[in-house]
Amino acid sequence: MKDGKINFDSYELSVGAFADKLELETVYEGCGKVTLKSISVSRPGLQLAGYMTHFDHTRVQVIGNAEYEFLLGMGREKRLDALDALMRRDIPCLIFARGRDVLPEVLELAEKYACPLFRSYKVTTVLINDITILQSELLAPTEVMHGVLLDVFGVGILIRGKSGIGKSEIALELVSRGHRLIADDSVIIKNINDQLVGRSPEKIRYYMEIRGIGIINVQQMFGPGAIRPEKGVDIVAELSPWEDGKSYDRIGTEDNYCEILGEKILYIKIPVTPGRNIPVVLETAARRYRLKQAGYDPAADLMNSVFGENKQ
Repeated sequence: MKDGKINFDSYELSVGAFADKLELETVYEGCGKVTLKSISVSRPGLQLAGYMTHFDHTRVQVIGNAEYEFLLGMGREKRLDALDALMRRDIPCLIFARGRDVLPEVLELAEKYACPLFRSYKVTTVLINDITILQSELLAPTEVMHGVLLDVFGVGILIRGKSGIGKSEIALELVSRGHRLIADDSVIIKNINDQLVGRSPEKIRYYMEIRGIGIINVQQMFGPGAIRPEKGVDIVAELSPWEDGKSYDRIGTEDNYCEILGEKILYIKIPVTPGRNIPVVLETAARRYRLKQAGYDPAADLMNSVFGENKQ
């Protein structure tokens, strides 16, 4: 998988995959796929009453108790007309919540327009929330980056650097110290509601390439506690060869940031030299991040202590 940004204007799922992800009962497969184009979900009460202005046909449509009882209160012909006005607009699918029976008119029109039908036994609000979360994830802006993503003391660290600098070996050492691997070599990062979340491509999930040894499976070798499926990205750690004469930050009074998918992420550049314990440095970076999140900045504390004494 190559590095680069991916923007999803739509996302297509098979009827079976959509049902599995949301724990739905498939009533009618229709066209066999569900095409998602919006993160929003509709309860089409107004549309069933005849108001079609501003109707967004790209949204998943959910029939809750209120809409169901409203339909039951109509005569068959009026109900058929109301449902036809909704379903002929090429909606992604129609879902009945709370385990309500699919009305015969709905099944008739679903066959006419090849519209997938589902039933859920969840409360309508819970179902809509689940659909929104799924759509937010699938349609989120995405970037594929070369690197290694780990959970270090609960902090998501994305290790980057040129090929051969030792990213995987450093990650392996961190895993052996009790931290968790999310992705090696290729990291899929999604911006979900202004939060960057990273995961691995499915085909290489939990595998690592260690030069001199070959491919290893971290889950099989270190156990399920050594991996996790996804993690928020909190720090980007760029590894670079040590350059003599170059000035490196030794105090850390000012944080640096990089931008990924429009979000600012803490950026640290770590010079690599033989004998330097980079895993310990990354653990320290994670601990420092958590301290600063809690309101304590060691560099600022030291500077205030030194200059405070001088002022006195």
